[in-house]
Amino acid sequence: MSTKTLITGATSGIGIHTAVKLAEAGHEVTGLVRDTDKGKKLQKEGELPEGMDFIECDLADLKSVRKCADQIRGKFDRIDVLINNAGGIFTKQDETADGLEMTFVVNHLGHFALTLSLMDKLSAGGARIINVSSEAHKSGNLDFDQLAKLEKYGSWKAYGDGKLCNIYFTKELVRRYGDKGITTYSLHPGVVRTNFFNPIKGVLGFLIKLFGFLMISPANGARTSIYLATEEGLEKHSGGYFKKSKPAKTSKIAQDGEAAKKLWEYSEEILEEKGYKIGL
Repeated sequence: MSTKTLITGATSGIGIHTAVKLAEAGHEVTGLVRDTDKGKKLQKEGELPEGMDFIECDLADLKSVRKCADQIRGKFDRIDVLINNAGGIFTKQDETADGLEMTFVVNHLGHFALTLSLMDKLSAGGARIINVSSEAHKSGNLDFDQLAKLEKYGSWKAYGDGKLCNIYFTKELVRRYGDKGITTYSLHPGVVRTNFFNPIKGVLGFLIKLFGFLMISPANGARTSIYLATEEGLEKHSGGYFKKSKPAKTSKIAQDGEAAKKLWEYSEEILEEKGYKIGL
């Protein structure tokens, strides 16, 4: 029986390499992507596995997330692995179709809504939920008064907060659903040489280009995600953060259980306000 695996952001960067390697390992991989035509094109060009399927999912649009979840629910009796891989950094403040801060939604809220909407299928598979975070979480410190709609925007600060959310979400998933057989992990993929950093300009953008030769390849960046999706005996590390396929330390702020609980409740409240029903 093949392992049924879903991965967001499967048409770029480390998502492509993660999908390829998991398909080679025998996983039945489905990409949850903004542009299914791009996925099929990459498939024809040999960049993505032949048997891979695609479902449209724009994480910045809660209606799209809901539609995607409904399609998945109609197609799968269980989900064995969910990799919340997609993410982004935005140089200018932007709003989603739902009037929310783009960085927060793309990096956290979209995945939060998707994951909770699939929880019965994830529980049925005793699934592993893998959240791609970053060492950038160490610059994060959530301000719940303006997290979903910032008054003063800084791209790196917003991104760091989003990656901190990934770690909080991972920890709170264990607390709430660990007794249902679900295990969860967050990770830092490394500083990867992809087009992810292209939007960044100014001094930081210059430094990234200057020291680009120190970055790792997308294939290497995918290794920890692949490890967490395939390695046996990781249950004791559920809720943990990984780097280079090994348990790693997070920031002290990321260890705040009360903040993780508050983020969960805050996220639920936003979804309720926007008319997104987690219930089946």
